[in-house]
Amino acid sequence: MPASPTRTFRTRPAVRTVARTSRSTGTARTVRATRSALAALSCGALLLTGCSAGAGSGRAGGGGPAPLNAKAGSATGPSARPPIEGRPGPGTTGEVAAVPGLGPGTRARIPARTRQALVVTGAGRDSSAGTAALHQQGAQGVWRTVAGPWPAHNALRGWTDDHRAGDLRSPIGVFGLGDAGGLLPDPGTALPYDQDIEFGDSGTGYLDESLEGSFDYVLAIDYNRVPGTSPLDKTRPLGADKGSGIWLHVDHGGPTKGCVSLPRGRMRELLRALDPRLRPVVVMGDAASLRG
Repeated sequence: MPASPTRTFRTRPAVRTVARTSRSTGTARTVRATRSALAALSCGALLLTGCSAGAGSGRAGGGGPAPLNAKAGSATGPSARPPIEGRPGPGTTGEVAAVPGLGPGTRARIPARTRQALVVTGAGRDSSAGTAALHQQGAQGVWRTVAGPWPAHNALRGWTDDHRAGDLRSPIGVFGLGDAGGLLPDPGTALPYDQDIEFGDSGTGYLDESLEGSFDYVLAIDYNRVPGTSPLDKTRPLGADKGSGIWLHVDHGGPTKGCVSLPRGRMRELLRALDPRLRPVVVMGDAASLRG
């Protein structure tokens, strides 16, 4: 996304309640946000740290989940869900080795209890284009591709092992996927889903493409954020300098600031396919790094 796009913010009430429902448990979590009594918010140019930082204004998007054994580092702090452990579990016999395109170092970072993995493979270290495919492990420990490969975009300057705010690179690593949201209604995901007007976006991207609708559907990537919160939450366990707001979102036809984007239909498909009981993760990076 552009380094300093102009965002159009929408008028919203001073106090608002958003219900986040998890279909896997049949329960609803309510997030209550108190706003100052402003009649409207003016447009402004923002220096964004991640794609989601331009979504809304009061909660500058996607504060950041803690990475799972990611190269980009680890975080500590409260979590609404138990953290997914990355160490091998009892009885693990290396089944994750069947996930295609991953080397032993990357496979070792996949949590032992994970049964779904979205693999995002960049074309090169400095490339903003790549592919994404969803893999799932069956009862016999055999992984298979259940969706994709799909075309994908990542950050303008490619990938990095040490993501920093404003570097225009996407972080390499293995990160949890557990919190969704968007401007549009829930498309039928089993994950908690936060529908909120703050996911609205406008402006143009690096290729002069429209950004409208980019956040219609969003999936928070657990980099420098607290899992179990809305993708809009701005808590940054690793600190602001490590960047934040790294999401999977609807593709706008060009590079992002740090997120990964997929075609609209594929984002809907992915949201419907992910099962929180399978502890899904995203494994992301350039092809050479993932083979390490």
